[in-house]
Amino acid sequence: MTIKLVALVLMWLMIGTAVAQEPKVTPLMSKDLAESPGREALMITVEHAPGGSSAIHRHNAHAFVYVLEGSVVMQLKGGQEVTLTPGQTFYEGPDDVHLVDRNASSTAPAKFVVFCSNASTALCCPLIGAQIGFVGAAWHARARRRPMTKGST
Repeated sequence: MTIKLVALVLMWLMIGTAVAQEPKVTPLMSKDLAESPGREALMITVEHAPGGSSAIHRHNAHAFVYVLEGSVVMQLKGGQEVTLTPGQTFYEGPDDVHLVDRNASSTAPAKFVVFCSNASTALCCPLIGAQIGFVGAAWHARARRRPMTKGST
């Protein structure tokens, strides 16, 4: 199931990124939230190759980003582009549309960790075309309910 999860996450990140290299997404952990049935917390890392980016998307959760390496450019619908460096953070609400998520460098990789809190079964939704103006989902990704370590399948 973990292989299917990683494949689905990579698919939603690849939609709309024909030119740029897709990011490497590594699920780290997920945990059911006992006080909120049907909800969970999820932690992943995202690695952008030089010049890499993600497709336009939104999360069905509160997403907290912490930059580990390199520089990333982020922008939500209605907001300004911001460039983040190691140690800086970024927040996305459950209904925010994430327009820009890209490596600021064309020569160095970038890596950040994302913690999603109160996620529903449809954690990430890539948006294309007319969907950018409203909530629509082409693919849904969900982590297994067990901790995952590097190399687990």
